[in-house]
Amino acid sequence: MASMVGAAVVRKEDPALLTGRGRFVDDIQLPGTVHMAYVRSVQAHARITGIDTSAARDMPGVLGVWTAADLPGLPHARSIPGMERPCLASDTVRFVGEPLAVVVAVDRYVAADAAAAVVVDHDALPVLATIEQAMADGAAPIVPGQRSNVVMDQPMTEDDAEAELAAAPHRTSLRIRNQRLAAVPIEPNGCLANWDTTGLTLYATVQAPHPIRNELATMFGLPQHETRVVAPDVGGGFGAKASFYPAFILTAELSRRLCRPVKYVETRSENLVSMTHGRAQLQDVEVGFDDDGRVLAMRLAIVQDCGAWPDATGAGLPTLTVFMSGGCYKIAKIAASFKSVATNTTPIGAYRGAGRPEAAFLIERVMDVVADELGRDPLEVRRANFIQPDEMPFATQWPGIVYDESDFPRLLDTLLENLDYEVLRRAAEERRADLSRPLLGIGFSTFVEMGGFGPTPLFEQFGYLGGWESSTVRMNSDGTVVVSVGTSPHGQGHETAFAQIAADALGGIPMERITVRHGDTHTVQEGIGTMGSRAIPVCGPAVMRSSDKVRRKLLQIAAHMLEANEDDIVQDGESFAVRGTPGTEVTLADVALTAYKPHKCPDGMEIGLQAMDCYEPTNLSYPSGAHACVVEVDRATGKVDILRYVAVDDCGTVINPLTARGQVEGGVAQGIAQALLEEVGYDPEGQPVTSSLIDYAVPGAPDLPDMETHHVEVKTSFNPLGAKGLGESGATAAPQAVVNAVVDALSHLGVRTIDMPLTPFKVWTAMNDGRAADGVSPGVAAPQADAGASPPEGMPEPPEGGRDEDWKVTP
Repeated sequence: MASMVGAAVVRKEDPALLTGRGRFVDDIQLPGTVHMAYVRSVQAHARITGIDTSAARDMPGVLGVWTAADLPGLPHARSIPGMERPCLASDTVRFVGEPLAVVVAVDRYVAADAAAAVVVDHDALPVLATIEQAMADGAAPIVPGQRSNVVMDQPMTEDDAEAELAAAPHRTSLRIRNQRLAAVPIEPNGCLANWDTTGLTLYATVQAPHPIRNELATMFGLPQHETRVVAPDVGGGFGAKASFYPAFILTAELSRRLCRPVKYVETRSENLVSMTHGRAQLQDVEVGFDDDGRVLAMRLAIVQDCGAWPDATGAGLPTLTVFMSGGCYKIAKIAASFKSVATNTTPIGAYRGAGRPEAAFLIERVMDVVADELGRDPLEVRRANFIQPDEMPFATQWPGIVYDESDFPRLLDTLLENLDYEVLRRAAEERRADLSRPLLGIGFSTFVEMGGFGPTPLFEQFGYLGGWESSTVRMNSDGTVVVSVGTSPHGQGHETAFAQIAADALGGIPMERITVRHGDTHTVQEGIGTMGSRAIPVCGPAVMRSSDKVRRKLLQIAAHMLEANEDDIVQDGESFAVRGTPGTEVTLADVALTAYKPHKCPDGMEIGLQAMDCYEPTNLSYPSGAHACVVEVDRATGKVDILRYVAVDDCGTVINPLTARGQVEGGVAQGIAQALLEEVGYDPEGQPVTSSLIDYAVPGAPDLPDMETHHVEVKTSFNPLGAKGLGESGATAAPQAVVNAVVDALSHLGVRTIDMPLTPFKVWTAMNDGRAADGVSPGVAAPQADAGASPPEGMPEPPEGGRDEDWKVTP
């Protein structure tokens, strides 16, 4: 009997999605639905002196306009205790896009017109759009009640690794910037609230319906069984849909007041300024190393931009960066500190990888810098520092952070088997000598990241009830199966993966007989949600164990029907027989039907076939891999083209090679986009300059290479599936592979570092500015490009409005 786990199975959920039969929030049409629109701030920081809603209220089709003054006692959205965000600004606005008022009308177009008719008077306040401005002496606190704009501060311990750094034969430093990114899911945020006589129902495009149900119930004083949250089909999340947004509260309250369903769906421009952004982290790193490239000590200081209202998923991101700062390397001493800082910008939250890609970029750039300082191949330096497979599980210096099993040298060896590295190195040297051809560069990323978010003590720190996950498996009387899970997908293919796991655990029954349900708190009583690559390593074992409980009962009933010992029963998919006794057989359908006929079951057996299981992992999982990127750099324009991208990943047990490939390729696409294209920008007045997809450069097909994906399966011992998760690995691995490749291509010109995104003008400037060499050695900052530098022919001039950082090498 062939196992379904590991089989390349086409996704069960795709036919509906590909033929337009999906059911997203905006597809749900309840009778009597009315529409909400926001009046948003056009100022980054200002005191509100008046809001005139009279013209909007008088417009035909408008049911009401509400400001904060009209909604006293309205709960605040969740955040760090003491820094909760109000749903509507009352006296001060703190970022462009912050809601000031809401309009409800008979349709979204009337609501939008009415919102535009609201007149807001304000007095401008000083704008602190950057962390440098927010941390400057005398900067007024942005978040009310705080003494400064440093809203979280984890100082360096007294043991700051200075002794180890000073004793190292070599020492260097570098500054690394992970720019601010927008999640840009294909479906913007949206919700539909219906408060009727049975309670509150909220349809919402979210990653974790159960935590939102629990919070709404608490906020409105409702029992949980009268609070229902439904996440139907969700068009992408990438961490940003794990945050709690004011619209969830506002639509619910207005539905209660109006006694009608209230719907809100963002426009794309609203999404780009109101959905949480990601990354936005600055790192200062010092490393000490020996002649062989072994890193002996590292000191790390992080400053995290939080935006105007610290989000529960964002302010603590540096904690994860610190935990994973050593990467897949054995570094004896790491000293770390961080500050999370409020600015007059959109709040920062989780974004694919959430703190771990920042760590992987840091340590992989360190490895290349160390190699460059010593004149060694970057692969030699990585091999000199690898944690070895016989040292795993490997306890890092951070309490509770214990890497599970992997084989980092084998991952790199597998990568090189598919790369022709020596041929590429020779080609790169030949390209340098031939001025008529583009430069060639090869970059590597040997990484480990943190997945399987689970153990409750860790997960509670991020505001979740626990770190477990739930699964209920029910077999109907006809032998069909319903699996109800607590995770809620937004593109990952849970319906297929969990059906594969259940099919095996139920003895090899056909996947076609299995339906997976999710995302509805009335269908699934409890769950935690989908984030942190936790679906397969945390919910997967729950599905396996609940399915196994049902199968054990099937075997008991089959043994009773065949008048045999349970140990002698052999299952072959949909049939049960007695071992060694030909001709004795009962079908799965017969056994399932018998389970609902108590007079035909063993004495004392409960009626039916249903089992529930909550799996609590004992440890996180740690997916890892080795990726390589080969780039061409045009000498005349600085344009970077990716010629090859090769990925080797260890996610433990691969449930479905097709979906695994999709997860890797999707993540790599986002990582390439961070390296080359994407950045949220603000001008000095805090005005967003990337509030549409004309300005914010998401990748298209021409920007991405064909990706070559491979897997090395080293199973983790920390969950019964042996699976580690894969959803964030590509985004964790790719940025540094691309940047290392570009720097490699330019290294003979003295280029040592370029900040992401590596726009053509940045790369052209680095190639052509003879001073843009170092940026790494102590006390030497990478210089700015000349103010009068001209772009190459055919390239646009640097944009106005504070986007200079796109057009020069930044220190």
